[in-house]
Amino acid sequence: MAELQGKHLLIIGGSSGIGFEVAQRAGIEGATIMLMGRSQEKLDEARALLAAQGIKVSELIACDAHDHTALNRCFKSISSFDHLVSMVGDAMGGGFLAADMSTIEQVIHSKCLTNILIGKLASKKLHEGGSITFTSGTGGRAQHACASYIGNLAIQALAQGLAAEIAPKGRVNTVAPTWTATPFWRKVSPDEVEKTRQHFANVIPLQRTANVDELASAYLFLMKNDFITGQQLAIDGGIMLG
Repeated sequence: MAELQGKHLLIIGGSSGIGFEVAQRAGIEGATIMLMGRSQEKLDEARALLAAQGIKVSELIACDAHDHTALNRCFKSISSFDHLVSMVGDAMGGGFLAADMSTIEQVIHSKCLTNILIGKLASKKLHEGGSITFTSGTGGRAQHACASYIGNLAIQALAQGLAAEIAPKGRVNTVAPTWTATPFWRKVSPDEVEKTRQHFANVIPLQRTANVDELASAYLFLMKNDFITGQQLAIDGGIMLG
């Protein structure tokens, strides 16, 4: 297993939730952290929290990754890195007939096209022996979350194809969590979040949803294991066994 001590890690969407937990864990192991996110205020808050733990944050990049012109511009100015983690990917509910076309297009743009661009740009900045880890998802079906389902399949295909293209210089994988209570759902009412949590706890064989640290540990595992590439690691409590 490779060490993270002295490595440079870029996390896109790292100012809160799973991405922030990845930043904390990697930073505690000695990595230098770069954070990219939409809100400068949240990035500043994240840096302050990490600095209080003695974690070095070398760069903050305020950028909406869904704006591909801005994303191209930001990647031109950032430093090269050893590892990249992308938390990018909108979610939705509803099948093909029920969902609004604009929502379908938004989610596919987010999960599929934006991560393809991230992979293309990251491959040029990646150090020898480095890795790229995307975030897909599991637990849903096409008839219940059509664009999310397509986007997740696209990310898995992206990881496989990009892994073959950039080897042996680097590795590419994806982590696939199922529904987890994180700040991603901050615009949803607490009652609705709890209702969703209970639903997933009932259908997951382990009878609970994941903790954020259980998800974050998967990203560190994929960064540190030098012989895993082109793979998807499902952290879902066995939900797809049903």
